[in-house]
Amino acid sequence: MENPQNGYPVQQYNGPVKRYCQTLDLRDNPELIAEYRRRHSKEHAWPKVLEGIKEVGILEMEIYILGTHLFMIVETPLDFDWNTAMARLSTLPMQAEWEDYMAEFQLVKAGMSSAEKWQLMERMFHLY
Repeated sequence: MENPQNGYPVQQYNGPVKRYCQTLDLRDNPELIAEYRRRHSKEHAWPKVLEGIKEVGILEMEIYILGTHLFMIVETPLDFDWNTAMARLSTLPMQAEWEDYMAEFQLVKAGMSSAEKWQLMERMFHLY
């Protein structure tokens, strides 16, 4: 198991990328959170959904958890258009089913797309 104190390796690319950060809250139920984590494991994540994420141009996606709070980092090429990609993602095979499959764990309304569930965050500070 990874240890947060050790940090996480970051993928290197041959040029600059841009980053999107999003948040979403889970229902406050330890059993549901454990199942949500299990469904996102390498063994249980749906391959068609993962392929679709890459197909719309996302280079890397990470989800971090603290209690019931989720934080997602998405890295893309500089010419990536968020709205176009999210509209396309929602039409790909298995995506709507995956969103419904995950909705029982999330504090969201039934039938919401990924773009509707995950709220884009504003960067308020950075240090390079």
